[in-house]
Amino acid sequence: MYNEKNAGPFLSSSVREIRPSGIRAFFDLNTAGGDTIALGVGEPDFVTPEKVREACIQALREGKTKYTSNAGLMELREELSSYLANSFALSYDPCDEIFVTVGSSEAVDLALRAVLDPGDEVLIPAPSYVAYEPITHLHGGKVVEVITKPEEKFKLTAQALRAAITPHSKVLMLNYPSNPTGAVMNKEDWQPIAELVIEHNLVVISDEVYAELTYGRKHASLAALPGMKERTIVISGFSKAFAMTGWRVGYACGPRELIAGMLKIHQYTAMCAPTIAQIAAFESLRYGLAAKDEMMASYNERRKLFVAGLNAIGLTCHEPEGAFYAFPSISSTGMSSEQFALRLLKEAKVAVVPGHVFGSGGEGFIRCSYATSLAELEQALERLGRFVQVLQPV
Repeated sequence: MYNEKNAGPFLSSSVREIRPSGIRAFFDLNTAGGDTIALGVGEPDFVTPEKVREACIQALREGKTKYTSNAGLMELREELSSYLANSFALSYDPCDEIFVTVGSSEAVDLALRAVLDPGDEVLIPAPSYVAYEPITHLHGGKVVEVITKPEEKFKLTAQALRAAITPHSKVLMLNYPSNPTGAVMNKEDWQPIAELVIEHNLVVISDEVYAELTYGRKHASLAALPGMKERTIVISGFSKAFAMTGWRVGYACGPRELIAGMLKIHQYTAMCAPTIAQIAAFESLRYGLAAKDEMMASYNERRKLFVAGLNAIGLTCHEPEGAFYAFPSISSTGMSSEQFALRLLKEAKVAVVPGHVFGSGGEGFIRCSYATSLAELEQALERLGRFVQVLQPV
C-alpha cells in the first residue's frame, strides 16, 4: 500500500502529494484466489478483431516499424476526420486539427499541460475518472468538483456548474458517457452548459473515449454545438469500443492553436504513437466497424441483465445510458464503499471498485464493469445476492 513516508527523499512535492490510482491500489489487494470474478478494471473481454490483427502482422512482415510524423499517420488522421464527421457531426481538418496520441490518457495529460497555468481552476463533474485530479495537480492546477446526483442520472447541470465557477476557473473537464456512472448528456442537456462556458470564457477538455458506447441514442458532443468547437479539445481513442486497450492509441481534435500547443509537448515526450498501433487503428476504422457494433450489442444485453439483477437484490442502481459500468448504491448496508468492496472480495470473491476513489459523490456506491461474459455476470449476481442477504454492517 502507498505510504508517503516511504516515498523517498528525491521526489518532487507534487508527486509526493498525489496517491496512486485508487483502482489499481485496490486490486493490489486481490488475493482471493483464482475463482474471483473481476468486475473492476474497465477493459473489454473481447480481443481486437482478427482482420485487424492480421493486417498488423502483415505490416510487421513488411517492415513498417519506423517513426511516423509527430502528429501520426496522415491516412489515419484522414480516416478519423471522416469517421468523426459521419458519426458525431464533428468537423476537423486532418492536417492540423487532429493528432494521434499514446492512448487517450496521453491526450488528457497533454491537454491539461497545454492550457494550465499555476493556480488555474479545473471544473470536474464528480464522481469522475480517477486520473483527472492528479494530472491537474501535477500541472499546477486546482480541482473544483461539480457534484452530480443520482436522482438527476449523474448529469452535469447548469445550476451546479454555475455555482462552482469562480474568477479563477479556466477549464471544464468532461467525460460523457461517464466513467464511473454511465451517465450520458444529450444536446438539450448541453445547451445551457455551452452558454455558461461561453459566458465565462472557459476551455473545455472533453474525454469522449466511450462515445461509441451509448444505448438507445447517438452520442452528442458538446463540441458540435455552435460556438464550442473553437474552445473545445475532444479526446478519444480505440481502447474501449474497438477492444484495443493494449495497443495504446488515442487522438485529440480541436482548434489548431490548441492542437499545435499539445503537439509541441508530444514532440518532446512521446514523439509519436507506436506505428503498428496506428496501423491497427486505421484498419479498425476501415474494417472493424461491424465488429464494434457487435460488441456494442453484447454490452447492451449484459447491461440490461446486470442492472436488473442489482436492483432485484436490493442494490439500487440507476440505468446507465453509456459506457460499460453500473454504479449501484450500497448505502442500505450501512457500510462505507471501501468496507463493502473489501468484504465482497474476501467473502464472496467478487472484485469491484469502491466509489470513494472517484471523488466527491462516489461514497456509498461501487463501480462494476459489465464488460465480461453473461455467465460471469450471472455468477457475480448470485454471489452478490448471497453476500447482501447475510451482510451485517461492521
